[in-house]
Amino acid sequence: MRRLPIVLAWLLLVAQPAHALTVRDMLGREVRLAAPPGRIVSLVPSVTEIIFALGGEGRLVGVTDYCDFPPEAKQRPSVGGMLAPSLEAIVTLAPDLVIATNQGNRQETVLQLERLGVPVYLAGANRLAEMMDLISRLGELTGRREAVGPLIRRLEERIQAVSKAVKKFRRPRVLYVLWPDPLIVPGREALVSELIDLAGGRSITGENADSYPRLSLEAAVAGAPEVILLANHGSGSSPMSREKWERLTRLSVIKAGRVHSVDGNLLHRYGPRVVDGLEQLTRIIHPEAFR
Repeated sequence: MRRLPIVLAWLLLVAQPAHALTVRDMLGREVRLAAPPGRIVSLVPSVTEIIFALGGEGRLVGVTDYCDFPPEAKQRPSVGGMLAPSLEAIVTLAPDLVIATNQGNRQETVLQLERLGVPVYLAGANRLAEMMDLISRLGELTGRREAVGPLIRRLEERIQAVSKAVKKFRRPRVLYVLWPDPLIVPGREALVSELIDLAGGRSITGENADSYPRLSLEAAVAGAPEVILLANHGSGSSPMSREKWERLTRLSVIKAGRVHSVDGNLLHRYGPRVVDGLEQLTRIIHPEAFR
């Protein structure tokens, strides 16, 4: 009888695939893989951008309609939108791993994929440090760990250059508008709030406990912004109307001509291009630093 546990343990060992592994995603969930993933479907535009930046796109077999950068990403098979991707399209691609997010994909989608036996890795980043962590994680998952260090160093050098450029200047009050109607702004846990701070500004909504609170126009004006930034989300979404703000001619920020449009794709996606967005913010908030 004493030999039975030994036999059972041996049978279990034999039953496991030779290269099986278990990883933890960014929410701490265990994700079991039969082998290092060779076929990955990305449901997250930020993740798609990082995988390409690392040179791991050879393992990327499917993306969403919103994965539009780099341009080569649009040549990958699409599984539909982020909110309701086609489960049939995903399963047809026979992925070893689907990378999703709890910040744009539905929990129902994740549960359905797992019921179908498709491993799902959840990613997300509200801070630059978390983005750097995600880069490292994706480097491991795509077999491109040697590309992680150089990419992170380049990004960190540019971030440090921005901090140095604005260090001696006063921090103006900044109103950042993610969406016009209803008026949605970044709060304490939003990545763009950290970017405004790094760019030498002070977000008038950055202390709000919600990540993306709604704000009335009156409350926005009461914050006495010295710079207003209007996020442009591209041709596929509602345009950000500058005229609505420029009609408020009694405001000093309007008189000073400090209403600017910014590229939301650079500032809201937690991929390498977020540093491009940071540099864009810095030039708008502190043009005097670059004269």
